[in-house]
Amino acid sequence: MIDIHRGPDLSGRRAVVTGAASGIGEAVATRLAGLGAHVVVCDIDAKGAARTAERIGGEALVVDLSRTAELAELALEADILVNNAGVQHVAPVEEFAPERFAFMLRLMLEAPFLLSRAVLPRMYEQGWGRVIHISSIHGLRASPYKSAYVSAKHGLLGLSKVIALEGAAKGVTSNCVCPGYVRTPLVENQLADQAALHGMSTEQVVADVLLTRSALKRLIEPDEVAGAVAFFCSPEAMSVTGTQLTLDGGWSAS
Repeated sequence: MIDIHRGPDLSGRRAVVTGAASGIGEAVATRLAGLGAHVVVCDIDAKGAARTAERIGGEALVVDLSRTAELAELALEADILVNNAGVQHVAPVEEFAPERFAFMLRLMLEAPFLLSRAVLPRMYEQGWGRVIHISSIHGLRASPYKSAYVSAKHGLLGLSKVIALEGAAKGVTSNCVCPGYVRTPLVENQLADQAALHGMSTEQVVADVLLTRSALKRLIEPDEVAGAVAFFCSPEAMSVTGTQLTLDGGWSAS
């Protein structure tokens, strides 16, 4: 059963969350642990992963997800997989380094494919599983200078739909969360830099630079994304698969 004031009961479930040492991943790991799941905190940041895992009573898994050759034969046990790890790089296409483009697609598209491939056999065997990908508004809309990020996030939506179709008869759902700009350390640093560059306050940068296409002029909190993930794990979402929950403040409505 689900407590509408808290979330689904995930006692006995094992969740793997990537990029969980900080930001959105840490919020997701914290929420799932609070709902009773045993959470594997997966991150390249060993200290951050250990810190988060200790705080929520989970376990740390230190791995470089861009080294995809090492993931090809990975066996991973999980009832819930949250593909969240990612980075950003901004450059015009003609100046975008090919090795950087390839790195970002390995990390944000190939690795989610390989991790999904690793967890699906167990999910199919037990007849229950939740695969959740943290895509982005950039999985639905493009912005200039973000060719690798936009490509990877669009690709995640396609991957998720395929997993949803293949897993439907086996009790496994697959969905994406597509947030706009989220209040993370990475974005906070961008705010300070942009404010100095434009001679604006950070509030002006949020409203007039980052969220110029958003109806709501506020950053999304990591806990809001975690709440969307928790919903996909709930009994009320049993028939929700192959789609996305968009948290973009109205960006895609315009």
